[in-house]
Amino acid sequence: MLRTARALLIEGPKGCGKTWFGKHFARSEVLLEQDPGAFALAQAEPHRVLEGPTPRLIDEWQRVSALWGAVRGECDARAQAGQFILTGSATPADDITRHSGALRIQRLALRTMSLAEQGTSTQEVSLAALLSGEPATARRTGRGVPDAVDAICRGGWPGFEADVPAQDVIDALQNYLDDIARTDIRQVDGVARDPVRVRALLHSLARNVSTAASLKKLAVETSADAPLGRHSVRSYLDALERLHVLEPLKAWPTHLRSRSPLLTSSKHHFTDPSLAVAALRADPQRLLADPETLGLLFESLVIRDLRVYAQASGARVFAFSDTAGTEADAIVDGGYARWIAVEVKLGGNEQIEQAARSLLAVQRKVDETKMGLAAKLVVVTAADGFSYERPDGVSVVPLFALGP
Repeated sequence: MLRTARALLIEGPKGCGKTWFGKHFARSEVLLEQDPGAFALAQAEPHRVLEGPTPRLIDEWQRVSALWGAVRGECDARAQAGQFILTGSATPADDITRHSGALRIQRLALRTMSLAEQGTSTQEVSLAALLSGEPATARRTGRGVPDAVDAICRGGWPGFEADVPAQDVIDALQNYLDDIARTDIRQVDGVARDPVRVRALLHSLARNVSTAASLKKLAVETSADAPLGRHSVRSYLDALERLHVLEPLKAWPTHLRSRSPLLTSSKHHFTDPSLAVAALRADPQRLLADPETLGLLFESLVIRDLRVYAQASGARVFAFSDTAGTEADAIVDGGYARWIAVEVKLGGNEQIEQAARSLLAVQRKVDETKMGLAAKLVVVTAADGFSYERPDGVSVVPLFALGP
C-alpha cells in the first residue's frame, strides 16, 4: 500500500499494535499522545509536524482534526507515494474526513492477532486455498474446546504473554472497557454519555454477541427502570464502532434463486471476543459450564480469524440469513464469483450434521448464474480432530488448523 498510497491510515482498537506496526515502516515519527509539545505544535501549526524523513508516522492523528486537511494538502504538494503513516484508535466524525482523501490516503484495518499469528494454529488448511476450491485435509491439531475457551478469554492482544493467567487478562480488559465507558467514548464526538449506561450496553451486546438483536432489545436490556431510546442506542453503537470496540458483521449482498427475502440486519461482534468475556465478567470455568454462551463466543472468535485471513486474500466476510430461516454464520466473498459459506459449531457429530444441512440449503438458495457455485462449504469446529471432506462435499475444519 505504501507503494501506491501517498498516506496510509492504520485503524484499529487501542492495544492491538498500531503504533508498533507503523514504527516498523516509518523513518521518522511524531507521537501526539505521548509528546505534549508536539500536540501543542500540531494544534497551532499542523503542517509543522509533517516535516521529517518519510514515511513519517503520526500517531493518534485524530486528536488534532486539522491534521487531516494538512496531510491531504501535503500529499498533493509532494505528489509522491509513501509520505505518511497515520495511526488512530478512533475514527473521527464524518465532518473531519468529509474530504475522503481518495487516491491520496488509503485505509488499512489492523485487528487483534489471529490464532495463526499467535502460533496456536497449525495453519494446515489455508483460507485462500479453500476459496480456490482445494480440499481441506489436515492432521489432528492437538487442541480442543478448553484451548478455544482460553483463546476466547485471552483474545489476540499482543501485550499479554502466553504465561499470564487468563483471569489476569480478563481483569485487565475489564479496566479497558471501564476506560472506554468513562473517557474514551466522549473523545469520539465530544458528546457526554453516561458511563453506567455505556457499561450496561456493553453487557447487553456481550449477551447478544453473534446475533442480530434489535435496537429495541438492546435498549430494554440496558436499563430496567429507564431504558435508552432506540436513537440513543444507535448513537452509542456508532461511537463504540468508531472506537473499534465493535465490528458488526454485515449481511451479504447477494442474489437468491428463492423468493425468501434476505435479512439485512448486521450481527453484533466485538473487535475481539475477549472484550465480550470482560463485559460479561465471565471466566473459563463459567464458559465451560454454559455451552450456549460459549458457542456464541466461539463463533465470534471464528469471525475475527476469518476477517484476518480473508483480508490477506483481499476477501471480505459477511453474514447470511433469509426470512425462511436459511442461514450461514459467515460468507467469505473473494470476488469474481469466489465465495465460501461457513457454519461454526463447537463439535460433535449431531452439530456437524446440522451445520452441513444448513450449508447445503444456503448453496441451493444462492443464484449460481450470478454468484457462481460455492468454492467450499465449511464447518469450523473447536474439537480436536482431523480436517476432512464429507461425502456430500462439505468440509470440516478445526479452527486450530485454519490459516490465511
